[in-house]
Amino acid sequence: MSGNLKSAIAVFIIFSLVVVGFFFGKPIWDDTRQQKTSDARETKGKIKIAMDNWAGYVPLCSSEMKKRMRVSGWVLECLDDKADYAKRMEKLYKGEIEFAVATVDSYILNAAPFDFPGVIGVVIDKSKGGDAILAWQDKVSSLDALKGRADIRVAFTPNSPSHHLGKAAVVHFDVPELLPKGDKRIETNGSEEALKKLLDRKADVAILWEPDVSKALAKKGIVKLLGTDQTERLIVDILLVNRKFSEKNSGVVKMLLETYFKVLKMYRDEPEFLKKEIMAQSGLSANAVDSLLKGIHWATLTENAQEWFGISSDGGYADQGLVDTIDSTVRILMQSGDFAKNPIPQGDPYRLTEKEYIKELFTKGFAGFTTPGAKNTGQSSPANSLEARFALLGEDGWNALREIGTLKIQPVTFQSGTADMGIQGKEEIDRVAETLKHYPNFRVVIKGHTSIEGDPVMNRNLSQERAESVARYLVVTYSVDANRLHAVGLGSERPLPRQPGESSRTYSYRLPRVEISLVSEVY
Repeated sequence: MSGNLKSAIAVFIIFSLVVVGFFFGKPIWDDTRQQKTSDARETKGKIKIAMDNWAGYVPLCSSEMKKRMRVSGWVLECLDDKADYAKRMEKLYKGEIEFAVATVDSYILNAAPFDFPGVIGVVIDKSKGGDAILAWQDKVSSLDALKGRADIRVAFTPNSPSHHLGKAAVVHFDVPELLPKGDKRIETNGSEEALKKLLDRKADVAILWEPDVSKALAKKGIVKLLGTDQTERLIVDILLVNRKFSEKNSGVVKMLLETYFKVLKMYRDEPEFLKKEIMAQSGLSANAVDSLLKGIHWATLTENAQEWFGISSDGGYADQGLVDTIDSTVRILMQSGDFAKNPIPQGDPYRLTEKEYIKELFTKGFAGFTTPGAKNTGQSSPANSLEARFALLGEDGWNALREIGTLKIQPVTFQSGTADMGIQGKEEIDRVAETLKHYPNFRVVIKGHTSIEGDPVMNRNLSQERAESVARYLVVTYSVDANRLHAVGLGSERPLPRQPGESSRTYSYRLPRVEISLVSEVY
């Protein structure tokens, strides 16, 4: 082969590579240039959540949630897979999505083949009437009436949360007739189809979810055999985090969860906004949405910590409801024949949970306190944390707050029979102010107490005046927002317990006191 021919071939190859590179590279280059020359350069990335159209997931994928995530630099994309849980778990396993929603039962059922690729970071909601077993009363009036019957036709959607309600009823009440085999078993594609079978009397029993539960009960002659409003922790929705993403991007996970709880609280404060969001996403009427909302209880941050993940404050009682739900779900699935043995590695339910995100959010508190109906959605962030601004609360708002703990405080001295603080009393409140600097996000309840001697009414008035005196000192001396403080006079109603061997004089000396507690809104 001549040198000229070799050179021509080489030139051709180089030219071809340039053309191919340009063909495939130009779109990438154009996309990069477009991003760098626009506000999109501030976008940090995209977060994908696999979900379906269950109303309990609306706050997580709401327009408000997406807007707030965008402000933080992230594009939130919610992918509706029509409740294809098996495919959802496969995508989580392959890393094609960062988050996925599921019920505890659907996760255990469908994630086992993929070695449980996600950890449970949050309990989203629990069904409280959203799912139910319904029947024509003239055919079946109770679950017990099913026993021994071979003629009952049952319609339900396989592998749905409502199906799990049916499995639980079979296991707990020993009614295998509820999930029959053969031609009496009517498997449907969704609750609406099962409802139609029931209304057309092609089924005697149907296992439905809202709004179809309410539609069925509106029909004369149809009764509820069992609903999730009569159960506890049976159908629980959870948010799963891809394990690798959680390990490498814990800060992003924490940010998303914090944003979610703030959005959830906004909808709790402004329920009409949530109702409109669900109507927009589902196309349901206002009445249908009202019925649907009655069957959902969204878990707050506080409930996640204290009722689900076993996280307490000040050594108080906390329940590990999530672990209990996992254990009970596994038992139901095994007794239903879905598994021959516990599918969780080592049979350890803690392999599926990650409480650190909730723990950090719960213990640190949030900036930005609101009350139902309040328009102020956050605090300012002054250089002096004692001057943080808080929204005004009414008595009901204060009563709804969660106590974090009572500060350690030495006796605050007052001139006898008055609300005038002495020098030592003011010095003690000065020390309290230094402590409060470490807790700028909490409100403060100041409780005044007196001895058990004297007139109860006068004691209550005096204790109220002393609590107000402490509050006034904080406002005047340290510019603490008055909306942050709540003075309460308890008089002699809550005396301290007497210590063993304590003299009456010493005991009486300890009774007049001021207690200062930190409280937080329930997220």
